Amino acid sequence: MDKLINDFSFGLFFWQILLFVGLLLLLRKFAWKPILDSVNNREEGIKNALESAEAARKEMQNLQADNERILNEARAERDGMLKEARQLKENMISEAKAEAQTEADKIVAQAQATIENEKKAAIADLKSQVAGLSVDIAEKVVRQELADKDKQLALVESMLGDVTLN
Repeated sequence: MDKLINDFSFGLFFWQILLFVGLLLLLRKFAWKPILDSVNNREEGIKNALESAEAARKEMQNLQADNERILNEARAERDGMLKEARQLKENMISEAKAEAQTEADKIVAQAQATIENEKKAAIADLKSQVAGLSVDIAEKVVRQELADKDKQLALVESMLGDVTLN
């Protein structure tokens, strides 16, 4: 340090200061100004990008809210359609049951009428056969009874006794 102080020269110091100031002026004019301008442009670009990102975030939130609203509307519409479809299904089932019950009642009524008609026909046929058999039996009995003259007179007298005259 002592050597530096002993060898100190004001002329050299003056010229070094002058060169340093000149260098600073040149750097300010040709380097710092463009560097600062580019830094300011970069800062402005970053600020614009942040504003754009914030706007995009807000728009994304709006879109998400719209999507949620649309999803809720779609769910509500789907639920309504499902409810309507269930109601329609239940109505169709109840109508089909009622129609089937009506058809079954008609078929049962027709079957009962057919059974009643066949029963009446069978009874009439049975009566006819019983009447025919009765006539055949009576004819055989009467022939046997009427074959003998004494028996004929006894039958006529018993029948006349049974008949009452008014």
